[in-house]
Amino acid sequence: MHVPATLVRGGTSKCWLFDAAAVPTASDALEALLVNAYGAADPVQLDGVGGATPTTSKAAVVRRCAGPGADVEYLFGQVGIGTGRVEWGSNCGNCATAIALWSVARGLVPVTGDLTTVVLRNTNTGAVLEAEVDTTGGRVHEFGTQTVPGTRAGGVAVGLTFLDPAGGGTGALLPSGQVVEHLPVAGADVRATLLDAGAPAVLVAAADLGRTGSEDTARMRADVELLRAVRRAAAVRMGLPADDDAVPKVGLVGPPAAARTSLGERVTPADHDVSVRMLSMNDPHPAIGLTSAVAVATANLIAGSVVHESSAAAGAAAVRIATPAGVVPVRCSGGAGSAPARVTVRRAARILCEADLLVPEIACPAS
Repeated sequence: MHVPATLVRGGTSKCWLFDAAAVPTASDALEALLVNAYGAADPVQLDGVGGATPTTSKAAVVRRCAGPGADVEYLFGQVGIGTGRVEWGSNCGNCATAIALWSVARGLVPVTGDLTTVVLRNTNTGAVLEAEVDTTGGRVHEFGTQTVPGTRAGGVAVGLTFLDPAGGGTGALLPSGQVVEHLPVAGADVRATLLDAGAPAVLVAAADLGRTGSEDTARMRADVELLRAVRRAAAVRMGLPADDDAVPKVGLVGPPAAARTSLGERVTPADHDVSVRMLSMNDPHPAIGLTSAVAVATANLIAGSVVHESSAAAGAAAVRIATPAGVVPVRCSGGAGSAPARVTVRRAARILCEADLLVPEIACPAS
């Protein structure tokens, strides 16, 4: 079968975008289509359009929003790598960046001068985001010069803001009711802040595991099983499934430290406020997922959290997060107390290609 799709880079991810009118509405048929299109059962996704990494094996089904409160809505899918399934329980800010540019390019949202605002609703989680797309000169741009940590490639500038991000997944900013939980993992008493902002997240005091929060990818890869154990223990206290590898997000947090980025650039302690290393599914994230960045920035506002105690900008509305790719600035604004109304990250996007995917016929399980 032939399926039209668009490949768009958003931030440090690549995402295939599908018009909702061109794909099945039934969830089992849609999942089967994506599994076949991406070659998801294959660990290298050779016979499909998947990129064989968590940041390049993503999909979104997009439509114009019929109701109030948003311009477009999208269903996000994290397509499995070697699993033959799709994870539907989370959101992706980098893909939202891609969707914002695509929505303007497709005419779902009309251009309004030098900046065009797109309000997006993620149907997986109910999260609402606001994107400001650079449309300088009153037109959509195919190329741009905005860069983000993790790549030297430029793209069209997009400012992405998460609106009222607290409690979307669990109903509470601190699902367990505690700022810091003590998790017994691998014979250690591990302190972690379990919060729900952007997405449910487990932010671990790196020192409790003998780490710094500035580890390289090889060291993080060796710690995947350890961090999965932390995630399972935390998920129970957050009221979430313990066997889900997508949420809660999990990562290490430490104070500013000297490091080298994945591109070989030097990062000094003066360049950032807090060091963070996250997992994406069961791999070290090459940068940081935007939902995780929202969680870190929000935790920075919460006195006593593991981020607050490590941060050189504890309690500040703006925080610079050191990641394996470089430093990601995040800004909070509005809201009451430790629950910001807006959390903003600067991103870039570029439409890479329009394609007609040749997908093997779908054999759906009987309902």
